[in-house]
Amino acid sequence: SGVAGGTASGKTTVCNLIISQLHDQRVVLVNQDSFYRSLTPEQLKNVKEYNFDHPDAFNTELLLSCMETLKRGEAVTTPNYDFKTHQSVGPGSKVNPADIVILEGILVLHDERVRDLLNMKIFVDTDSDLRLARRIKRDTVERGRDVQNVLDQYAKFVKPSFDEFILPSKKYADIIIPRGGDNEVAIDLIVQHIHTKLGQHDLCKIYPNLFVFFSTFQIGGMHTLIRDMQTTNHDFVFYADRLIRLVVEYGLGHLPFTEKQIITPTGSIYPGVVFCKRLCGVSVIRSGESMENALRACCKGIKIGKILIHGERNDGRQLIYEKLPSDISSRHVLLLDPVLASGNSAVEAVSLLLSKGVPESNIIFLNLIAVSAPQSFPCSFWFLLHPRKSCMLIYHKCRHHKEYMSSSK
Repeated sequence: SGVAGGTASGKTTVCNLIISQLHDQRVVLVNQDSFYRSLTPEQLKNVKEYNFDHPDAFNTELLLSCMETLKRGEAVTTPNYDFKTHQSVGPGSKVNPADIVILEGILVLHDERVRDLLNMKIFVDTDSDLRLARRIKRDTVERGRDVQNVLDQYAKFVKPSFDEFILPSKKYADIIIPRGGDNEVAIDLIVQHIHTKLGQHDLCKIYPNLFVFFSTFQIGGMHTLIRDMQTTNHDFVFYADRLIRLVVEYGLGHLPFTEKQIITPTGSIYPGVVFCKRLCGVSVIRSGESMENALRACCKGIKIGKILIHGERNDGRQLIYEKLPSDISSRHVLLLDPVLASGNSAVEAVSLLLSKGVPESNIIFLNLIAVSAPQSFPCSFWFLLHPRKSCMLIYHKCRHHKEYMSSSK
């Protein structure tokens, strides 16, 4: 999504309000101000004559590159711009891919190439006098400038640039928000629209590598039993193992195979298939260990490695422990993690396997998924599938529940 509007119109406030209402989604905010070009020594000497509201003041090529990378599901490093020195400083800020990427800035809707990357275009429309008052307060307090300098710049550059570049881009907006952050109704409608888009259950139309594992009454009955508070521990383990066994077998059905003819005991020729032999499992401790018995029952003598990823605040993840087969890069890997909520641990586990040389297409992610919020379901899978075009995902939706059983490759 892109949020544009005049200077100090309340764009950042609108973005923060949207983000606060999307608390169960991954959202990142990219600020166009970070992509200001560093001023040359000659420009710094006459900085009062420099137009910061002109399209040429921004490094649009770098902005496009970063946005395209994020849209592919890859992390980027954005510049850090110092408004006091008018230079890009430091190593930059790392921005991880997310379900929702919001690009905010005065000229977000000006460039057609940027507009083409946006699924939703928003323009924040605020009274010009109010915007001027906000700009004076912001630039004097946050950017260390004097009032007269702010007023002179507004009259000479800001207002003319608004009329020439920013205001005309309003016609490209899908949604216009009068009064900015004070318009709670408009913000609520935007959030509802985003939830609707993310909550589409027909994800097969979005991801061609997604296959649905349909529910049956037998599976629905087992899900009912493992959710019943009166179910004994023994029965819970029994039926959970049955469900996990189904997931493992369904996932194994998507391994590569080769055709092979054999001779039966009766002497006839049987055209069969042979599955790949170099296979291993990797369980994400601790929940992944509950899937190991089912995997061993299906694959006799299979090697199983282990990964421990520790959760931190702000959805951060840290690798604590790993023990993997030394030749894992030449094997197909069944990654075991029965519970997928935000998807952060799964992404870290897959990233670790990729760093070990395991081809992306050789990773099969097996999980028994419980998602409390319907809108969270596609987001967790998006984070796994979107950057990995060769991945396969098979999920199962239980009747009358918001839980899913899946196998992803």
